[in-house]
Amino acid sequence: MAKTIRFEALYPHTPDQVWTALTDPQALADWLMPNDFVPEVGRSFQFKTQPAPGFDGTVNCEVLELDRPRRIAWRWKGGGIDTVVSFELEAHGGSTRLVMQQSGFAGMRGMMISKILSGGWKRMIEERLPAAAARVTDGRYLRETSAPAA
Repeated sequence: MAKTIRFEALYPHTPDQVWTALTDPQALADWLMPNDFVPEVGRSFQFKTQPAPGFDGTVNCEVLELDRPRRIAWRWKGGGIDTVVSFELEAHGGSTRLVMQQSGFAGMRGMMISKILSGGWKRMIEERLPAAAARVTDGRYLRETSAPAA
């Protein structure tokens, strides 16, 4: 039986703000990993990060679903796994309820990798994604910049 990682969160941001944080390549790079993401169904893209034992640092992906601002899903293939990552958004008063899932972890290797990724996803969902959503104004992601030197 395949394992699924699942997280739920309630963000004090609109669904459009969270959607932009999930689909803007710079926002994705800031909260998840550098990428060449384009929000089009069928589009292939890659996430790149530091290599680790058994992982070359590249995650090959393909956009599977795109339903603004409710659902996005992509194939996530790398480091010996082939899974599907999805995000579902639901307006909840002035906030947004997010459900993130990564499904399809099969076999002993998949179970071990799911444990490793679960900790990373927890930090991303609880801290980094909402911080990126907070930087969305009028549908545009505003990357943090350093204050000018005095």
